[in-house]
Amino acid sequence: MDLPLVVGVDGSHHSLQAVDWAVDAAARHAVPLRLIHASLWERYEGIAPAADPARPWELIRDEEIAASAAERARRGGLEVKVCAEVLPEDPVAALLRAGRDASGLVTGSRGRGELAALLLGSVSLAVAARASCPVTVVRGGEPNRRGVFGRIVLGVGETTGPSAATRFAFREAEVSGRTLEAVRAWRAPAGEVADDLLLAGDPVRAHWARAERTLEHALRAPGLDHPEVTVDRETVEGTARKALLHAAATADLLVLGARRGHGHAVGLELGRIAHAALHHAACPVVIVPEWV
Repeated sequence: MDLPLVVGVDGSHHSLQAVDWAVDAAARHAVPLRLIHASLWERYEGIAPAADPARPWELIRDEEIAASAAERARRGGLEVKVCAEVLPEDPVAALLRAGRDASGLVTGSRGRGELAALLLGSVSLAVAARASCPVTVVRGGEPNRRGVFGRIVLGVGETTGPSAATRFAFREAEVSGRTLEAVRAWRAPAGEVADDLLLAGDPVRAHWARAERTLEHALRAPGLDHPEVTVDRETVEGTARKALLHAAATADLLVLGARRGHGHAVGLELGRIAHAALHHAACPVVIVPEWV
């Protein structure tokens, strides 16, 4: 049985954009779509009167949010199986639990109202930092969300071989028919005197060559597994943050890996580059866990 793509919904405009994006993704991968609205309203039961004492107004509201999101998903006209649930749980806990049996998690970047926007941003950040499956935060302009550029950008970090993020990016490029652009940023710190750089004779060129080798090692095996994918390799002098945000401006998706381990503080596992992308990228961002 194919694992579903799970979407966190709260009725906000941004969560509905996440639903729209997820419908297309579920159709591409031929997986069902599971919409989850998690709320802890029952902790505050009795604050406002209910028209039907057996059905608190908060529950009615939450059911309407889930049903409306499901109806929007079905109106997309794609052959995707859709189900919607209301869970009386903390949103982070509910989504992390759902992610254990999901092909991926999808969230919007903001919520309802100014305060809710901050809270939902925290939910998205916590889920991206801790989930056991890929997490996509749907953000950016409409052309990027609709996939009009035909490009997926992959950030390649320090690696000696293919990563989970690299393999994810190749699979996504293959199933969507998009070009994959693999970006590796590099810098030549002033005064660096590493032995291999001195032997090379030109420190700047040596850093560039090292970046090229890193890309080659990261892409070789997945490229053989997905020979139909067109791959552009970019080694960019400068910071990874700047290089990836620039590439994301004309991309449909930015793919980044995040190291997972034990005993780390929530959010710190994402790293500075992932944090910057989740807050500032002009396209949807997917965070793929890399277990260490």
